[in-house]
Amino acid sequence: MTAPDPFHAIGDPTRRHILEELRRGRKTVNDLAAGLPISRPAVSQHLKILLDAGLVTVTASGTKRIYAMNDKGFMRLNLWLDQFWKV
Repeated sequence: MTAPDPFHAIGDPTRRHILEELRRGRKTVNDLAAGLPISRPAVSQHLKILLDAGLVTVTASGTKRIYAMNDKGFMRLNLWLDQFWKV
């Protein structure tokens, strides 16, 4: 099974907002949901898409799951985009 398309993952404005928040630092679902007009389960669904696309990582800390940017996932996007400026 192939990984979901990261361009599809960043195509949604809510997921882009989540990524912008994670760029500022690691956060829990509750932290992210506090700044959005959607429920925590909806934030979790968006995070699952970002996780599957390789754009975020998650670690467990006790009962909390802490999300962060995945630099390797964004490096793949950068490499793909860079080909258009190296002409």
